[in-house]
Amino acid sequence: TVLRLLRMRSKIFLGVAAAVIAFFGSVYGFQRPFREYPGIEYNDFPLPADWRQNAEWTFARLMYPPYTGRRNLGFGGFYRFRGDWTHGNSIWTQDYPRADRHFLLALRRLSRIDARPVEQPVNLDDDDDVFNWPWLYAVQVGQWQLTDRQAAKLREYLLRGGFFMGDDFWGSAQWEVFEESMKRVLPERSAVDLDDSSPIFHSVYDLDNRYQVPGARYLSTGVTEKCENCPPYWRGIYDDKGRVMVALTMDSDLGDSWEWADDPRYEERFSALGIRIGVNYIVYAMTH
Repeated sequence: TVLRLLRMRSKIFLGVAAAVIAFFGSVYGFQRPFREYPGIEYNDFPLPADWRQNAEWTFARLMYPPYTGRRNLGFGGFYRFRGDWTHGNSIWTQDYPRADRHFLLALRRLSRIDARPVEQPVNLDDDDDVFNWPWLYAVQVGQWQLTDRQAAKLREYLLRGGFFMGDDFWGSAQWEVFEESMKRVLPERSAVDLDDSSPIFHSVYDLDNRYQVPGARYLSTGVTEKCENCPPYWRGIYDDKGRVMVALTMDSDLGDSWEWADDPRYEERFSALGIRIGVNYIVYAMTH
């Protein structure tokens, strides 16, 4: 009876796996080709030798227009990056592409996900392109400012089953800027704190004991917080079925933990947690 049950479960798993592979294979056929833009930190980061390799999954990074208000966002703000955000050199390129490619190296080593070696910048204004990328990551979302059209597109993306991860935003002012756009995306839903028991923290690694993941400034200051009294929050927005469709790492900087993972000055425990959270979120997004 046990063997029969195991065989039955194996057949179900193989059937589901085949369907998932077929789905991603069909999606791949409509995806835009790889593209790269200059970043505010990197303009000539080398491409990996296998960057042309086809794969079933891609790390998609959201491009977005920067905040144009006069609110004090702390840390000097990024008012100087107000050029044409559609061609890079804007706040959405923070840590890009080094963080993305370091994380992809780790993801390929730690999982069996067939991940593309390079990231994909995704613009919500590019017709329906966003629907070809089931995972979407954005950094510095406390300094974004989505247009109404972009907010509507992101809403449709999420309600169709897409997954969005927002990272590296700090303090109440940046939270308010983030919410101004997100409330136009999902006006009927609010972000809530994710419990330790949430499946998103146990999809691969058990991550009950999380701690603040600092940015690179920690290397010179020794302080993990970017602002005073800014403890880490792990928040999410659920869909009607209880699935996390938006995951938010507020008052932590996972992008820097990926970006500086090869620097011996940046403590291993921070990169270890940052990478594990990323892996968990991706596997959760693929299985829920």
